[in-house]
Amino acid sequence: MIAIRKNIITLLFVSATISLQAQSTSSDSLSLSNILDNVMNNYPSLLKVENDLTAADAKTELTKTAYLPDVLFSAGYSRIGPVNSFPFNGYEVKLIPENQYNATLSVNQTIYDFGKTGANTTLDQNSREIVNLSAGQIKQKLSGAVMMNYYNICFLQEAIRIKNDQLKNLNEHLTFVQKKQETGSATRYDILTTKVRISTIENQKTDLLAALKVQMAQLNTFLGKPVNNTLTVKQAAFHDEFLPSVDSLLNTAYDNRYEMKIAKQKEAVSKSRLAAIKTQNNPTLNAFANGGFKNGYLNNQLADVGRMNFVVGVGLKVPLFDANRSKYLKIQANADLQGNQQETELARRSISNEVVECRANAESALKKVKQSELQLQQATEAYQLANVNYQAGVITNLDLLDSYTSLSESKLTLYKTRIDHTVSLLRLKVALGEEIYKK
Repeated sequence: MIAIRKNIITLLFVSATISLQAQSTSSDSLSLSNILDNVMNNYPSLLKVENDLTAADAKTELTKTAYLPDVLFSAGYSRIGPVNSFPFNGYEVKLIPENQYNATLSVNQTIYDFGKTGANTTLDQNSREIVNLSAGQIKQKLSGAVMMNYYNICFLQEAIRIKNDQLKNLNEHLTFVQKKQETGSATRYDILTTKVRISTIENQKTDLLAALKVQMAQLNTFLGKPVNNTLTVKQAAFHDEFLPSVDSLLNTAYDNRYEMKIAKQKEAVSKSRLAAIKTQNNPTLNAFANGGFKNGYLNNQLADVGRMNFVVGVGLKVPLFDANRSKYLKIQANADLQGNQQETELARRSISNEVVECRANAESALKKVKQSELQLQQATEAYQLANVNYQAGVITNLDLLDSYTSLSESKLTLYKTRIDHTVSLLRLKVALGEEIYKK
């Protein structure tokens, strides 16, 4: 079943792969994959997750240290006075020496804790997996934001190029009309209407340049570069795709989406926490051994002379009453588990709505592309006819300008619909849990 779903995704997005063509020979010209690769390697929130993963690994290893022995070496010297003594056979016998010294090596090893450490280790590992999954979720959200920024820049760059073409053609047309006025074939009204169109296009270009500056600043922020850094993104070529059925897409999304994985992992963490709480009052069996060297033994005639000593044994700790702490911790853990189960169901419903919406948008966008292609074809033919008719004096200068404006707008509309179509497909890919960034 998983292989079938992977084939469906491959069929859906193989033709959706964007073939990037350079719009500029600038060394700063970037493709979407270049941008995503850079962002995924350097974005602060992802670097923070890497640190969180390191901390989570350390926490797991810290818990596992309960399996290892505690080894301690201690040494000391003390001077005592006065010391008790009594006379014997002409000598003064001291009960303890005035100078006391000792050196001790202690070892304490847990033999068996009845599953307590194992349960806590499992809890730490499941918690660590949530951090790992959150990294993937951040990448998905971040790639979606970068994708929108990239295609906004693509559209603005193309719109500015079209506006530049419009200005070039309108200025050439203005020169032509001015020459016609000199021969009496055109009026001042024709010149003024052409200049008004030029002024309108220049204002539109100014707005587009301002919008491009904002989007470029956002892109530089993603890349960690100065906001005023000049960049050019590569333009994309677009293709049509086949869209599988909603049911197939939903099954794929349920398996791949990080929201579902995180929700299920939270359930696993809740179950692990409950298991760890249940082992909290389990007995602990441990062994200990101390060995060292010290002085002061009474049966030693030379009390100041040190002797080797040791102690070895086993111990058992059995909690008898914890003031009902484990009882309420279990209630809390069960409540968390039920809440996480509801969160999983909410994630499932949200994903269903998102997949259906993205697929519908992709279908709609494809229809708009077809309609825009037809509109551009018609606008091109209309402009060609208008140009012929204007040369023949059948239509006015204003009619010709209207026809040319419609042609330029049709070009921009087609490009916009192609961008919308590609973005909708990439959004569907994100909704299915597929990655649009390099690993």
